[in-house]
Amino acid sequence: MADNRSELIESDDEHKTVTDASALSAKLVFEVIRRSGEEELERPFKSLFWSGIAAGILISFSVLGEAYLRGSLPDTEWRYLVENMGYSLGFLLVILGRMQLFTENTITTVVPLALRPDMTCFTQMMRLWTIVLGANVVGAFIAAYFLAYGDVLSPEVAGIVTDLSHHATGMGAWESMMRGIPAGILIAAIVWMLPSGRGSQVPIIIIFTWLIAMGDFTHVVAGSVEMAYLMVQGDLGVLAGFGAFFVPTFVGNVIGGTVVFTMLAWAQIAPEIEEE
Repeated sequence: MADNRSELIESDDEHKTVTDASALSAKLVFEVIRRSGEEELERPFKSLFWSGIAAGILISFSVLGEAYLRGSLPDTEWRYLVENMGYSLGFLLVILGRMQLFTENTITTVVPLALRPDMTCFTQMMRLWTIVLGANVVGAFIAAYFLAYGDVLSPEVAGIVTDLSHHATGMGAWESMMRGIPAGILIAAIVWMLPSGRGSQVPIIIIFTWLIAMGDFTHVVAGSVEMAYLMVQGDLGVLAGFGAFFVPTFVGNVIGGTVVFTMLAWAQIAPEIEEE
């Protein structure tokens, strides 16, 4: 039939219901992300900067969520499985709150560049990356200073945050980069799945960010809170923190989120676009 209805569909309402229930095609998901990326590229500096600072502050709740769960659970073999659920808290706040998180922008703003590979689009993307990443780090340091000196953590929880921070930043440059690649892929997967995951945004975010924590994968923004927490207390040097953790993790996240996931996503729909 011209309207692609089967014999099981007898009315326009039923046809609409089936259409609404159908998953978005890869090309349509790509278009949703592209439009979002175009909008982000056009946003003014102040909007990006303050949203990025907010994201850097709110992502600290990933560290806090994990720390509070570890402190509340008995020391058993399964504790590790449960405590890492706390890592999802900051990501829920940031992603559902539409804050500017750098690892999301490595995906959404690369998509317009795939369709419009010119110097203007590349410059816009690099401008956004610089603003957002810088703002995320500023927000992470604000949160870390507050946690370290704001008398908001009990000695027990403060000790757990310190342990988590040493673990996250103490892997070495090569391992931090390599563990950053799966984290970048998983964050990209969240961005790719949200447009078609109607009503399922929360479980999608929780599951994939829980996997990041479970795998000990490194995330440049969440990890920046842990890095900053040690730095503001003098437990980690600037060169060691940025050289052994931040820069390698940044590279790994970009490789995973942009080179691996986004380019593969583009490759699967490029033939369809070229045919049109």
